[in-house]
Amino acid sequence: MAVLRSQHALTVSTPEGNKQLAYQLWQPMAKTPQQLIVCVHGLTRNSRDFDFLAQQLAADAWVVCPDIVGRGDSDWLDNSALYGYPLYLSLMLQLLTELQQQFSVSECDWVGTSMGGLIGMMLSASDEPLPLAIRQLVLNDVGHRIPFAALSRIGEYVGQSPRFMSLDEAELYLRHIARSFGPLTAPQWRHLTQHSCQPQQDDADGCYWQLKYDPAIARAFLDLNGDVDLSVVWQQVQQPVLLLRGEESDLLLAETADEMASRPGVTLVQFSQVGHAPMLMDEEQIACVQHFLQ
Repeated sequence: MAVLRSQHALTVSTPEGNKQLAYQLWQPMAKTPQQLIVCVHGLTRNSRDFDFLAQQLAADAWVVCPDIVGRGDSDWLDNSALYGYPLYLSLMLQLLTELQQQFSVSECDWVGTSMGGLIGMMLSASDEPLPLAIRQLVLNDVGHRIPFAALSRIGEYVGQSPRFMSLDEAELYLRHIARSFGPLTAPQWRHLTQHSCQPQQDDADGCYWQLKYDPAIARAFLDLNGDVDLSVVWQQVQQPVLLLRGEESDLLLAETADEMASRPGVTLVQFSQVGHAPMLMDEEQIACVQHFLQ
């Protein structure tokens, strides 16, 4: 069934005033589904990472993929200290309120890669009623314990602002820093590159390409000095959970994944030749998510 993707922007409230939160809306062209799925990206990524997955999920559901502020087509913040989970949770609550009003549904499913998974975990653990209850939760290569070594590795490149003279040059860079994504096809790497960069112009360099996120999001790494332990949050999650892991992941360690999967209602699936994080682009990974969300 053909599906339709459209880009939208929601005006959201932040400590800096109103900002624009961009999101992709996927919907079947031939019917009105009852299921709503929200897909949220990782730290330096954006909504277009989910294009392959969303196109399949949208056969039977509305699929909404937001750009968290500072990423993709959403606004950046002036005060970098605001980049963090308290604001991200507030923004997603505002988005869920908008979606509840727009689609007149009472619940949604949540697919979150890395940072997006942590946001989903925190929302699922909330004691307060959500605008849309989270029915099922997909945590893509993230868990309740995040090793400091993995955060240090990510911190080595987050915050840099390289310039590329061509998309080919940008793709070489992405293939290097994101090699843990696994054996993606050439079209998949090009797709990620096209939506990870944006053209810029200045008098010195002329036209060049730059990464499509605010380097200031790296500020959050300055205060880290050890593993992140979210066990208390995880203990409050009651929804069925699909836990995805790249077998070579340094962010979701095997022992953490096994511990989480020992709990009733948690299904663990691991993908070979992949680190952090599975990109949910190939047939096996997409089918796994589709089956769980049925």
